[in-house]
Amino acid sequence: MFSIKNLLKASSVLILIGILVLAGLYLSMRSSLPSVDSLRDLQWQTPMQIFSADGKLISQFGEKKRIPLTLDEMPKQLINAILATEDDRFYLHFGVDPIGMGRAILGQLTGQNKGGASTITMQVARNFFLTREQTYVRKIREIFISFHIESLLTKDEILALYMNKISLGHRSFGFGAAAQVYYGKDVKELTLAQIAVLAGLPKAPSTMNPISRPDRAMQRRTVVLQRMYNAGYITEQEMLTANKQPITAEKHGAEIELNAPYIAEMAHQEMIDRFGKEAAYTGGYKVFTTVTSKLQHAAQQSVINNIIAYDQRHGYRGPLASLRPVNDEQLSSAQTSDANNILAEPISDDEIAQALAPLSSYHSIVPGVVTETLERSIQVRLADGTDIVIEWQGLSWARAYFNDDKQGPAPKVAHEIVKTGDIVMVTPSATGYRLSQLPEVSSALVSLATDDGAIKAAVGGFSFIQSQFNRVTQAKRQVGSNIKPFIYSAALDSGYTLASIVNDAPINQWDRSSGVVWRPKNSPPVYNGEIRLRLALAQSKNVIAVRLLRDVGLDKIIPYLASFGFDPDDLPRNESLALGSASLTPLEVATGFATFANGGFLIQPYLIERIEDSFGKVIFQANPAIACDRCEDSFPITSDVATESNNENAADMALKAKVVNKAERVISAQNAFLMTEALNSAIWGADWNIKPYWQGTGYRARKLKRRDIAGKTGTTNQAKDAWFSGYSRRLVTTSWIGFDDPSRNLGQTAYNSNLGKEQTTGKEFGAKSAQPAWINFMKVALAGLPVEPFEQPQALMSVRIDKASGKLTKKTDKSSRFEYFELGTAPTEYISEDISSEILDGGNPVENDEGEIFD
Repeated sequence: MFSIKNLLKASSVLILIGILVLAGLYLSMRSSLPSVDSLRDLQWQTPMQIFSADGKLISQFGEKKRIPLTLDEMPKQLINAILATEDDRFYLHFGVDPIGMGRAILGQLTGQNKGGASTITMQVARNFFLTREQTYVRKIREIFISFHIESLLTKDEILALYMNKISLGHRSFGFGAAAQVYYGKDVKELTLAQIAVLAGLPKAPSTMNPISRPDRAMQRRTVVLQRMYNAGYITEQEMLTANKQPITAEKHGAEIELNAPYIAEMAHQEMIDRFGKEAAYTGGYKVFTTVTSKLQHAAQQSVINNIIAYDQRHGYRGPLASLRPVNDEQLSSAQTSDANNILAEPISDDEIAQALAPLSSYHSIVPGVVTETLERSIQVRLADGTDIVIEWQGLSWARAYFNDDKQGPAPKVAHEIVKTGDIVMVTPSATGYRLSQLPEVSSALVSLATDDGAIKAAVGGFSFIQSQFNRVTQAKRQVGSNIKPFIYSAALDSGYTLASIVNDAPINQWDRSSGVVWRPKNSPPVYNGEIRLRLALAQSKNVIAVRLLRDVGLDKIIPYLASFGFDPDDLPRNESLALGSASLTPLEVATGFATFANGGFLIQPYLIERIEDSFGKVIFQANPAIACDRCEDSFPITSDVATESNNENAADMALKAKVVNKAERVISAQNAFLMTEALNSAIWGADWNIKPYWQGTGYRARKLKRRDIAGKTGTTNQAKDAWFSGYSRRLVTTSWIGFDDPSRNLGQTAYNSNLGKEQTTGKEFGAKSAQPAWINFMKVALAGLPVEPFEQPQALMSVRIDKASGKLTKKTDKSSRFEYFELGTAPTEYISEDISSEILDGGNPVENDEGEIFD
């Protein structure tokens, strides 16, 4: 029988042996233990979020949902709930809780295992460095790593790691994300009952989930509240009150505040290019774009409304399908008023729901089933069971579609349009619901800041759900007469002036290679003989553009146009270039026009203004090239703030205190100003005091009542593409509309994808098809900008000229006007006789602008 002394000796030996064994195990495992130094510079696997310039969430990319928070940002009751539930002696132990460990070992020996061995530190070790396999070796490694963590970090730092890392179900990691996923709230807005539910999730986030298992979640909440009460964190009354609350959790996604999917995808792709896919999705980056919510929303509405207006001008293509097809025999045997309501049997609610279930909605355009057709109205059942009535004003537009150039007569009664049982698309409007359809035409609009290229708004199509193809950046389309300003700019650079006279007469050129005569035509085919350059551009004279290109020469024109940012490979080396056969994207076109707006500089479009990490530290700040001659005067450099050693935000300040980059000047300030003058005439008229014949092709923009704008229409061969590009001093915008496919199969016939014409106002041109979207967008965009005339640069003069001849005149009547010239280029000869009678002072407004590229 051992004495107490021998027992103590034996115990000491056993303890020593245990220590030696642990030391040996530690030494043998030390080389394979992960380093915990990385915990001090932790990169959370947090989704990437895309924001507008004014902080509106546009999109979120990444599967794991995490909102990293500091301990100070977490409510005290949540911290108390975690401590009471997971580790009530957290601030007392050294990473391993001997009491809890002993309780766990005793439970194992007695067969009453109730857990309790893992501390918060050990869970951090397991979550960051280990798997959940149940082996003694893994448990020992967990203990050793816990010692490492405790020696490296403070208790508060360890607790913050745990509360941000722990998996809480539905792909949420950390309590910041869980608060959003389950309750759609910031963590500080949670009630005690909600806190207790979340605090109970670490034990089993799937089986105690308040969404899928509210009963188990309620039981676990009771346990958490009891432990909080036992620990003295809450009163008995608070416990009882919280226990009475219902389980209110439901799944919440990221709250998208600005629907701009094309912008989101552009930023998303740029982030992948910059950081790689895995890092972009898990790095927790906050990406702030240059777009503003106001302008982006205006751009989207302008594009959508313009597409729908175009689509409805060309007629109704009919219902998607019919639940009760009516054959010709039934129709002929029925009374006209009843023909549309012939049914073998009533349509059931289930039948309607089943028919509508697979159909998608696009913006406000939603599917429905016609349940009743009256003489001049119809009733439609929507997918949610709502019954709506569409009155005649929402139906009367629906002339039958035959092809892009032909529509049927205006309908007189509803059954000429739809029948009961038809599956249709409808949309709400200011005057009630309207019959609608999913447009087949496509469109794009992009707007840039002219001084630095910041993208202020971009819409790449009617619906991102319908097509992810971004026409702003991916669609290279023939630009039509949008190319003419760059041809004219080259002409000015080669000695022409806005008063230069060029012959507006037909061109006939024999092409030996093809054996045909090329005859570029004006549209309309009106020729005025000798005409000034300003007026020729305002009226988009095709033959004048060809003559200018011939005189300047392709060898100079191609590199000259390339200086505006156009790829030379996209510029045909033939005379069709003058009529717009070059294929460019809307973004490239807008960038080119910005050069005229900013005084001659080539800016580089950019979308991302800055990038922040998951804790709000700025890791990238855009530093675009600025359109300025004396940049230091406009954008002073303040780099001294970055060297202030006492400034805690010195790194962030250094990013903001960037050296100003100067954009490359590609044309002279004088050339840019003269082109802006000419493009202003395309809107306001080259000779505004003469009758409408002299107004420009973009005259519809006058409704903006802004003299400080300039722009150009564009229509391509057979009207396959329509454009309008225009600008103020600070903003340039390009609008395009056309069909994506070379041909479309409608019924049994394949049609060329031209924009066609409609019966009321005829052929679709840039001014009619593309410009309305530009006008409606700029109405909003310019409302926030003061009227700012384009500044006249030095080395320009203004003299009075005779409109017919371009020569100097002393007359001050309508036969004359002031014109701008670079010094040394103004005419020196006065008009010798009165030829003012030759000036046309009548005619009709120019409705269409450009002709066909090829005869």
